[in-house]
Amino acid sequence: MSIKVVVADDQEIVRTGLAMILDVQPDIEVVGQAADGRRAVELARRLRPDVCLFDIRMPGLDGIEATRLLAGPGVEDPLAVVVITTFDLDEYVYAALRAGARGFLLKNAGADLLSQAVHAAASGDALIAPSITARLLETFARTGPASPATQPIESLTHREEQILTTVARGRTNTEIADELHISLSTVKSHIASLMAKLGARNRVEIAMWAYETNRVSFTGPRDRPRKHR
Repeated sequence: MSIKVVVADDQEIVRTGLAMILDVQPDIEVVGQAADGRRAVELARRLRPDVCLFDIRMPGLDGIEATRLLAGPGVEDPLAVVVITTFDLDEYVYAALRAGARGFLLKNAGADLLSQAVHAAASGDALIAPSITARLLETFARTGPASPATQPIESLTHREEQILTTVARGRTNTEIADELHISLSTVKSHIASLMAKLGARNRVEIAMWAYETNRVSFTGPRDRPRKHR
């Protein structure tokens, strides 16, 4: 079955371009388009797409608030939202992820990464543009969390602690499998267990928890993100 997507961007040429890129994918179908955040929320609630692709700067209701209404804390049956923007600003990234976004891309990311982000969001995963992953989490670690980190409902195993730190450094599942010499299915199983124990909705929240609890820090050289594949 196709992954159904709603695209929202106030610039028609951008909105049309994103829809064309996604529609040529054999398993993705754009089922709705909106020019502002309020219309995007209405469409998403009515159509219940697998993924919403939202620009940040839109009239009436911006992409962050639209994300919060559809995927934020307290939302029953939240939708998967990927935020895409021209603006490489940390405050936008952090706000979008805290609002419940499952991904954050820049508009120059390219068709392949856009497709990857949609597939990741549809499967409950999350993807952040590699160019900003490490910088975002470094900023988060420096400024600190808004509230104390929650405690896991069950202690993490040694392997889960290993997986936790690799996720926090922006590694993909494939890279984690290669680095720890385990199978891809084992990585996915451990990440699912981490999400359950931490009450996290995606790997982005897993990474933030790792920084909140000082499992990972940037006291040493910057751990540059590897290219997603």
